[in-house]
Amino acid sequence: MIRRSVVLGTGSALPARAVSNEELARTVDTSDAWIRERTGISTRHIAGEGETTSTLATEAAQKALEMAGIAASDIDLIILATATPDQTFPASATRVQAALGIDDCVAFDVAAVCSGFLYAVTVADSMIRSGAAHRALVIGAETFTRILDWEDRGTCVLFGDGAGAMILAAEESETGERGILAAKLHADGRHNQLLYVDGGPSTTGTVGKVRMKGQEVFRHAVTNLASVLNEVLDEAGLTAADIDWIVPHQANIRILDATTRKLGLPAERMVITVDRHANTSAASVPLAFDVAVRDGRINRGDVVVMEAMGGGFTWGACLLRM
Repeated sequence: MIRRSVVLGTGSALPARAVSNEELARTVDTSDAWIRERTGISTRHIAGEGETTSTLATEAAQKALEMAGIAASDIDLIILATATPDQTFPASATRVQAALGIDDCVAFDVAAVCSGFLYAVTVADSMIRSGAAHRALVIGAETFTRILDWEDRGTCVLFGDGAGAMILAAEESETGERGILAAKLHADGRHNQLLYVDGGPSTTGTVGKVRMKGQEVFRHAVTNLASVLNEVLDEAGLTAADIDWIVPHQANIRILDATTRKLGLPAERMVITVDRHANTSAASVPLAFDVAVRDGRINRGDVVVMEAMGGGFTWGACLLRM
């Protein structure tokens, strides 16, 4: 029998306040046309009072549990991917655990910025396949707008807040056709200064702000994402023609377009939410995944690839059959 991690349910959450490009242009030296042309973004959600990474994560988790038709007490593993935790410690995953009323389970955070959800899914899948876990709640959640420099128009217009969640469960079958078929992760710390936050508890004692060299990040992103997508296809014994949907990190419409061209895939197979959510870092992939499940695009039996690249650099991809 083959043991795999299958998707039981998904969920997502957004802050109540949606901010359009036009509204942003009232306080930032930018314009709707400038933002749309370079990024494809038209609006983003910004967390307000009482909305935190853990509250958004909890809301997304509750929706995923409802779709899966299981109780919170059935979860034995919570992994929360975030670069913007509620506190330096403890892990925000434990705050979600408490909010869901789970008395005891494994709960921890993963920090890999925009690739965080892919890292979290891969770890959860490894634990499920090994028997160390049976039902995992994997979340990507961010309040990224709280670490932005609102005077840096090159970065502050790019990001938004939100959360996405996925329930993974062990399933055994003779064929192993469903579930996560392949996953690949990478990191290259030599590129730290291209995308980073200029603060931290052990360096400056402050939270810091996001700093990015956009053109350099773009160049690495297109190359790395196309490469890792081919890696997971090779591992699963599939080709690009077998992909029903790509759910990419929603960083920039130009990166998304360039990646599909490099793979020779039609643009209509890509799930795009960057226009309404902007870049939500670790929340980006699961948020987009949930949107496509709920609007009926992603269905049982579909082959789906998730991919992302973030600061570090870190990058990865995961291929699954629903």
